[in-house]
Amino acid sequence: MDIYELIKSRRSPRGFFDKSISEEELSLMFDAAHWAASSYNSQPWRFIYADKEKNPELYNLILDLMVEFNKTWAKATPVLIVAMITTKHPKTGETLSHAKYDLGLAVGNMTIMAQSLGISLHNIGGFDQNKAREVLNLPDKIEPITIIAAGYGGLPGNLPLDIYKMEIMPRERLEINEIVFNKIFDKE
Repeated sequence: MDIYELIKSRRSPRGFFDKSISEEELSLMFDAAHWAASSYNSQPWRFIYADKEKNPELYNLILDLMVEFNKTWAKATPVLIVAMITTKHPKTGETLSHAKYDLGLAVGNMTIMAQSLGISLHNIGGFDQNKAREVLNLPDKIEPITIIAAGYGGLPGNLPLDIYKMEIMPRERLEINEIVFNKIFDKE
């Protein structure tokens, strides 16, 4: 599949098949993140992951960080990943003001690699960041940003009806002219 088609076909499902992700596939996904660009080459991304079968204790700790709505569907995914940033440059100690942007690049790489393997990722913002700091014993310089549900997507039939309806809705995207401009903004 060419890269453009791979990008266009990406989805963030809430329905997942009961199929494990191999260590090799996870390694490829994390390696793709590892090669992302970052400001000052600081590479501020950090990940903690848990496989439901191999590390159920950590998996359940991560799952319990989520709001109830997300727990409802995310519990079916084989892998949960906490995506974090380090807020200070490892060599200079300077604040990394672009760290969240850099994490986005890393997760973008991870997402495309996962997609090429037939694996879907769903980013979850609905979780308790303070609880994550405590439960995962994060140092002050590490900030949890999102939780990523990873699995083989495409099984919406096992979801509660309200979530199932969300899954089968047509995918909507803004038009290009709503996001790309070649002029300064007019103040409204």
